Amino acid sequence: MIIKVSRRTAIVALAGAVSLASYASVRAQSEDIVLAGSIPLTGVFAFAGVGINAGIQDYLKIVNDAGGISGRKIKYVFEDTGYKVDTSVAAFNKLTSQEKVSLYYGDSTAFSKTINSELMRRASMIMAGASFASDLNNPKEYPYQFMAGPDYTEMTGILLEYIAKTTPKAKIALVNSDTEFGRDPVAGTEKRAKELGLTVVEKIVTPPTSVDVSTEVLKLRRANPDYAIFHGYVLAPLPEFMSQAKQLGLKAKFMGTFWSMDNSIWAKSAEVADGFMGVMPYRYYFDSEGKSPMLDQIRKMRPEYQSTAYMQGFLTAMLLVEAAKRTLADKKELTAQNMKAALNSLKDFDTGGLIGVPITITGNTVPVGRVYQYDGKEQRMKPVSDWIDLTKK
Repeated sequence: MIIKVSRRTAIVALAGAVSLASYASVRAQSEDIVLAGSIPLTGVFAFAGVGINAGIQDYLKIVNDAGGISGRKIKYVFEDTGYKVDTSVAAFNKLTSQEKVSLYYGDSTAFSKTINSELMRRASMIMAGASFASDLNNPKEYPYQFMAGPDYTEMTGILLEYIAKTTPKAKIALVNSDTEFGRDPVAGTEKRAKELGLTVVEKIVTPPTSVDVSTEVLKLRRANPDYAIFHGYVLAPLPEFMSQAKQLGLKAKFMGTFWSMDNSIWAKSAEVADGFMGVMPYRYYFDSEGKSPMLDQIRKMRPEYQSTAYMQGFLTAMLLVEAAKRTLADKKELTAQNMKAALNSLKDFDTGGLIGVPITITGNTVPVGRVYQYDGKEQRMKPVSDWIDLTKK
């Protein structure tokens, strides 16, 4: 049966379709872009989670106060996870069922690995977070994830570059906690040390919060390294290591990675920590060297010291938002593939001085950092190296 439709009816129907399409387009353009987070505001990692949360909120406020992205505001929703994987997964499921999430912040390596298959299945968001695990620096296996800094192997690699330049053919001891976190960079550090003409003379493994380290310090004394690189700890047992080593007259210089580098954690151990060095991917809150308009804004928003975790959260939000911004500028949908491609298009990107050199992101990391040294008298971390960019090695 043939149904005849009048010309007027056809025109009305066409106009209605165009109107609906226009409405859908306007609605899409006015919708908030949602950044969701599994944030550890309680539990063992709360010291970092609180700072991370504040950093994310502050950067999004700056963006939204300036009009958002193409007129669209960034909406931030989050749940406290207590740094527990099952709670973090539950938070992810809850938040993504309530909102159309494009950007996500995860609280741990375990969560990042657990949720990866779901990220790939949905293909609707990109994720970064608190983890700098070397395993995640694999664009093939983790195509929609990244980290706002170097992975743990790259962190120790930055330290090795510094050592090779200042103390050629140095002897190195590696000290790590008996955890996945602690073991992460050991093999890569040994390999890179050999390439740089450095010698790993001792490897020491401890419980993550061991207090009695006398046996381990004696191992260090026998090995007599020029440097001891610690990884897999935040604070304990580093002060005890350094205290006993100094009592025995060891001349080794002690070094750490990102989570041991917050300025405030050393205040109660300032004397023993004097001379402690480590890698830091960002400028400190109090850094005044060079131009850093973003640090200036942070200091206006928060006149009191902000932790390295705050800086990590702030920069992570910046990079997540930049990926969305570039995707929309290219008139593409906010899919995981489009946003990750946009992120990987960053070349010589200016972070507003949070990192002291422009950054380029070709994979899943920002392999840039600087070596800082703790001044016990002033209780402040001070730079002792230039910015080291491993993409240019």
